[in-house]
Amino acid sequence: MAGQDIEKLIKLVSKLPSLGTRSARRIVLQLIKKRESLLLPLIEAMTQVADNIKTCEICGNYDTTSPCSICSSALREPHLLCVVQDVADLWAMERVSFFKGKYHVLGGVLSALDGVAPEDLNIEPLVERIRSEGITEVILALPATVDGQITSHYLVSRLKDSNVKITTLAQGIPMGAELDYMDEGTIQLALNSRKLL
Repeated sequence: MAGQDIEKLIKLVSKLPSLGTRSARRIVLQLIKKRESLLLPLIEAMTQVADNIKTCEICGNYDTTSPCSICSSALREPHLLCVVQDVADLWAMERVSFFKGKYHVLGGVLSALDGVAPEDLNIEPLVERIRSEGITEVILALPATVDGQITSHYLVSRLKDSNVKITTLAQGIPMGAELDYMDEGTIQLALNSRKLL
């Protein structure tokens, strides 16, 4: 049986997404075994993040500066804005290194079930950014869920008078996937989004 401090650490690690108690135990054990090369540098890095992290006042990204490095970059396309649900989606887009515009983090999606209304999201700052920054295209990169679709429709109606082009990411069958493993909604979406070759 592990000591009380170790059990506390296991319990905390197990609260991370996709980790249960068994995975947390293995992670903590590995950290303890590699105390000098892993545990202590991790503690130092986490302390630095805790002390220095800021939420960007413009887009909602996490960085050590506000405005963040994306918003303050002169290399970004200033008139192209990608709207995402949360920072994890922004980071996923950046991982691809293809998109060269700027971002706006909504902070969630509309959900009647969860009680998330338009005023709970960063929609008004989005409208203001489109007006003040001269945005010409808004890309809606929201989840392909019912709530994501409802949020997209709401944003389209909210932005209809802003004289901005509104696009969405293509959705459908992922690269390398087989039709037999796709659900009906994905196949229908792929059929509806088909393009001329």
